[in-house]
Amino acid sequence: MEDTTAVTDGTAARAGGGTGRVFVDKRSPQAYRALVKTSGAVGVEAAEAGLDRILIELVNLRVSQINGCAYCLKVHTEAALRGGETTLRLGVLAAWRDTEVFTARERAALALAEATTIPADTHAREEAHATAAGVFTEAEISAVIWVAITINAFNRVSVMSGHPVRTPDRAARLSGSPAPWSAGAGGPGRPPAPASVSPCGPTPAPGPPSPGGGCP
Repeated sequence: MEDTTAVTDGTAARAGGGTGRVFVDKRSPQAYRALVKTSGAVGVEAAEAGLDRILIELVNLRVSQINGCAYCLKVHTEAALRGGETTLRLGVLAAWRDTEVFTARERAALALAEATTIPADTHAREEAHATAAGVFTEAEISAVIWVAITINAFNRVSVMSGHPVRTPDRAARLSGSPAPWSAGAGGPGRPPAPASVSPCGPTPAPGPPSPGGGCP
């Protein structure tokens, strides 16, 4: 991630700005690696169940919206756009029930994601299960719920750590790398290679996620 005073051996991992927050992924690397490993396993389950990338990213984004995780919203907005998602659907995702732009499977997945994130709402939970049963197999239902569980965990890592989100130019200055969409980051008018940004939470992208900060 872009800005951290954490040292590589994990002995110091405090956020900057005198906030007193601790980057818990850096401070407790063994626990974080276990979470990343779980995320990889969930990604495999989702792929084997046949969930497509866009549906998974919609779940990641909706959960991140509810939890107010700016870092994961940034990462998964980028991932969704790379996967072919449209700005229209991303823009109305928070009000998906009031639109006609999502498929029946996507709507069922979003309802399950919300019920997983706010499990105390018993009525919503039962309704989500009933809707999902009409469009998903049991393997798909299980995979969607696990995707939601995992991104909820990553949201909490990032929110409680206070992982920063910065404009591309500032992030580039701090990292010493060209800013995205600059001539030095993929040529004039071209985006940088997507391999430099890995998603937090499960994704059907090739290979398991790797440890990093907040979102692996």
